[in-house]
Parts: sequence; C-alpha cells; structure tokens
Amino acid sequence: MTASDSTSLLHEVSAAVGAITRHLSVAQVLEVIVSSARRLVGADYAAIGIPDESGGFAEFITDGISEQQRLEIGPLPRQHGMLAAILAESEPIRLPDLRRDPRYRWWPKAHPAMAALLGVPIRDHDRTLGIVVLTNDLGGPDFTDTDTELIELLASHAAIALTNARLYERSRELTVVEERNRLARELHDAVMQRLFSLRLSTRAAAKLVDTDPAAAAHRLEQVDSLTADAIAELRAVIVELRPADLDTHGLVETLRRHLTLLDRLHEADVRFTADGPIDLSREAEVEVLRLVQEALGNAIRHAAARRVELDITAERITVADDGKGFDADEAATRGLGLLSMRERAKALGGHLEVATAPGEGTVVTLELPRD
Repeated sequence: MTASDSTSLLHEVSAAVGAITRHLSVAQVLEVIVSSARRLVGADYAAIGIPDESGGFAEFITDGISEQQRLEIGPLPRQHGMLAAILAESEPIRLPDLRRDPRYRWWPKAHPAMAALLGVPIRDHDRTLGIVVLTNDLGGPDFTDTDTELIELLASHAAIALTNARLYERSRELTVVEERNRLARELHDAVMQRLFSLRLSTRAAAKLVDTDPAAAAHRLEQVDSLTADAIAELRAVIVELRPADLDTHGLVETLRRHLTLLDRLHEADVRFTADGPIDLSREAEVEVLRLVQEALGNAIRHAAARRVELDITAERITVADDGKGFDADEAATRGLGLLSMRERAKALGGHLEVATAPGEGTVVTLELPRD
C-alpha cells in the first residue's frame, strides 16, 4: 500500500468514525455503521444485527440490498447458522465461501447468493452488543487482513456510540416524563382554574338573564374574556409539548416518517417530496407539524382521497388530494379544522390558502414565514 493509499484510507476511517459518533439516535447510529462498513472494504452487501432475548434480532439493517429484495426475503432472521456463530465468537470470522462452512444453514428463496464473508462482533467488554456482517457476490474477492482490522476498529467505535446513544435515549425518555408531569401541573394550576372560573361566570349569567339582562350581559363579557385567556394558556402549554421526533430527526424527516406511517395504515396512495430542510424556530416547527398533520388527516379521513401528496420546499408546504372536496365557506361549521389551521399559520407568521370545491379535491398551501 502506497503512502497515498494509506492517507486516503485513514481519511475514510476518520470520516466513518466521525459519522458514527455524531449521531445520538440508536437507529441513526446503526444505519451509519452498516453503510460505513460496506464502503470501507468495498463489500457487495453489509448488515448489522442487534440481538434480542428471544433468539431473534431486535434490529437487522442491511445495505446493498434493495427495499424490494428486503421485503421479498421476509421477516428478520433468527439467531442461527453463521449469524449465531458470529454472535458467539469474540473474534472475527472470515471465510472465502460461507456456503462450505458446516455452520452455514440456508437462505430464503429471495436472498442474494453470497460467498466471501467477514463477520465481526460489536463488543462492550465481555458483552456482545451486535454484529457487523459483510459479504461479496459469488466470484467476488475474499476479504483481507486489512479489511478485518478496519471493521474491528469500526466495531470498537460502534460499541461506544451505541452505548452512548442508548444512554441518551433513556435520559431523553426520563426528561420527557418529567416535562409532561410539569405540564400536567401547569394545566391543573392555570388552565383548570380558568375553566372553573368560566363555569361559575356562565352559571351566574344564566341566573341573571331574566331578572337583570344588563348584569347577565356583563357576565357574558367576562365569559368571553376568560375563554380567550384559557385558549391562550392552553395553546402555550400545547406548544411546549414538542414531539421528540422533531429534536431527533428534524421537521422534514418527521413529516416523511408520518407519511410513511399513513401510507401503511390507509389505502390511499400517499406520496412525499422535499427539496431540502426548512429553517424555522422550534416553536414554528411544532405549529407547522400540527398544521400539516391536520391537513393530511382531513384528506384521508374526510375527503376519501385515493391519492394524497405532500410537497415541501423552503418557501411553502403543499398538501394536495383528489378527494371529494368541500364548500370552504361551510367548512368552519363542519369540523374540518380549517379555523385551527389558519390560526396556526397566523401564529407562525405564515399564510394559509385552501383551494377546493365539492367533487374537485383539495389543495392546502402553507406559505412559510420568510424570516
């Protein structure tokens, strides 16, 4: 290996280790490990498996296999054959053709044919946290001593990153619980007191309607004022209930994941496009997330849409459906949430446009604040 090759390899390793340690989410760490491992040694396929306590894998992430192939292969593998061997060993397993090893069992029908194998356990002292598996197609090159050393180095950093990510997620869960308890206290101490006063004023107004209309009208003015205060305080509390996914994945990825879930749960064809991240304040991100979720929910639950599209740019977010549409003038009285959506758009400094008519689908466009 030349000096130039060595320098290039060091940069590759440094980049891979840096990428792993930058992420605090376990899922992100796993994805970076498997893609980095495959890239470092030029393997055709790579996988990382995190075992569970029932003989299977809690996570098994692949790289080099298409999503369609992954679906055709079937459910996550069990801890048997070569995977079990790698889990049981404290040292790497390197084979020129894994099919000739007595520990090899079988592959599912849709599984690609593989020969050369490099399996490295991810260990934390005497405990195996997971395994990194690299393979090449039939006729592909064998893995080398250098490949093994690289993946062992990557696995040692992966063990630290996984441990840190799990500690971070546990601490975040505790923080979320504490925050929700605090918000529950605020709801009780502030909003509930407002609602109690609102109820008393309403009762008083009802008793005065016949005997003293002027006093009743004054009480109703108090009811209106108390209602506005309660709404403002409740909105402030709701804004504080920031979904954890926003901190972990950001707004665009959180919306993409939400759409993926909707696509799985409903018959409608749900599609997502985005041309990059959106630069918003933390408070504005929550408002946008809730507004878009409301628009998507309307399209799927009320519009009977066969196709729903979410398009995101730096300037605007558009939710379009081919559903039955509605009369926008009557929507405020029919529970479609347009009033709430407009209030959210106004609160974040944006503008909401709704283009719809009975039988012609709906397009909801949120113009994002420019600053």
